[in-house]
Amino acid sequence: MKAKDLRNSILQLAVQGKLVPQNPNDEPASVLLERIRAERAKLIKEKKIKAPKNGESIIYRGSDGSHYEKRGKGESVCIEDEIPFEIPESWTWARFETVITITSNLVQPNAYGAMPHIAPDSIEKESGKLLPFRTVAEDEVKSSNHLFHKGQLLYSKIRPGLRKVVIAPCDGLCSADVYPLSTCLNVHYAMAFLLGDYFTHETLKGDTRVKMPKTNQTALNAILVPIPPIKEQKRISERAADLMPLITEYGTLEETRETLDAELPDRLRKSILQLAVQGGLVEQDPDDEPASVLLERIRSERARLVKGKKAKASKGGESVIWRASDGGYYEKRIDAKGHESDPVCIDDEIPFDIPDSWEWARISSVFNLVRGSGIKRTEITETGEPCVRYGELYTTYRTEIAVPASHTNLDVYNRAHKLLNGEIVATLTGENDIDIGRTVVNNTGKAIAFGGDLLALKGNYVDGNFAMLCMNAPYMRLQRTAAASGNIIVHLSAGRIGNFLIAIPPTEEQRRIVSRSKELLAALG
Repeated sequence: MKAKDLRNSILQLAVQGKLVPQNPNDEPASVLLERIRAERAKLIKEKKIKAPKNGESIIYRGSDGSHYEKRGKGESVCIEDEIPFEIPESWTWARFETVITITSNLVQPNAYGAMPHIAPDSIEKESGKLLPFRTVAEDEVKSSNHLFHKGQLLYSKIRPGLRKVVIAPCDGLCSADVYPLSTCLNVHYAMAFLLGDYFTHETLKGDTRVKMPKTNQTALNAILVPIPPIKEQKRISERAADLMPLITEYGTLEETRETLDAELPDRLRKSILQLAVQGGLVEQDPDDEPASVLLERIRSERARLVKGKKAKASKGGESVIWRASDGGYYEKRIDAKGHESDPVCIDDEIPFDIPDSWEWARISSVFNLVRGSGIKRTEITETGEPCVRYGELYTTYRTEIAVPASHTNLDVYNRAHKLLNGEIVATLTGENDIDIGRTVVNNTGKAIAFGGDLLALKGNYVDGNFAMLCMNAPYMRLQRTAAASGNIIVHLSAGRIGNFLIAIPPTEEQRRIVSRSKELLAALG
């Protein structure tokens, strides 16, 4: 059960006489009501309050077990169809106006500039807690307002599905949307009644204003109130006061659990990605060709492409990273003429340990980085050649392009750069450093034209689905954050992405990782 439902249940038990046991020695509520009516008659005679229309209400239970109501000199009328639930024998029913008075002391605020001014939004939802409020002077209130006094109940008559009731901690003024209430009942019991489901339902009955339901004085005065003996009211109030802090604590734990439940799939997804890219998702196979051999082939192939002017040489030379006998990681650069730079220790860049059969490399050492060319919205067609644009990496594709969502004409397609099957594409701009670098893999089996603000990692030297896992892993996000520039709109350059470190497993292990990660991520939904 949710904390909100538990609180409502306790409040309902309180007004049904089920929260505390009855004491047969208590003076019955009927005697209390007699005193209340006598006091009201005195106040009416002194013209301090108005007499109810049609006379004072008296509700009683007849010999046939049904409830009747008599007003003034009128005849008794059976109101059994109005009684919402059973109450103990020592209790009785009364109309709201009999036990709770809506005061309307309209005053000009000019003389009350330092007093608190309370509006409906000054009262917290679902509780009797007063939020920080402003003084009349701070709010510059000019129209007439109701004067209330310390200890009165303040009730918001605008009720968009919220319970807004508070015991006034001091004298002050309230706006016209707040009723000050005086009661001859235990004020805490009265508050429990006002916060309960039954009262909320009764105040909204017949109100067709869905967005901003609003009650009025006539509707409130007609509501039936269950009245316990005065001593039982005190016991109910004390028991409720004991329970409410526990419910608040329960609600805090509930919110924490719900937050954890909501975050759990994302946390598990991140954990799976992180395990995948650091060698913890599948076992290593000693018969696999080590990643060092794969990287040698990649360098040889890249050197051939650079020599044939089919690819650009890496700025500063080709990166080579290895682990030395001292256990540290070192990097050197080899330029197009074969000249090697002095080794540099890069231990401070290495984010985690990897298996012995894996290798660290710069992204620019294993992929050819190609920036996309713009494809205008007006160039998108319902049919034609497949293409992918920047916004679709956020709105359409989660991790892969399985079926192209957009198409363009042949002229645009021919002049655009192409993302081949198995290659990945990443965003270069975003609203925050989480958005940038968002990556998907082309699993369509087709070459797809890709638009501006996208960077393709081309070459198919590394399994594209594994590369996609790496680009979306938490450790890569940290690199993106560190490399991003800009405030509202942040950017990444191809050069900075090219400098990111990526852990490369043996080719066969890449495939096993991809297969296992797909199984686990699919289970998360």
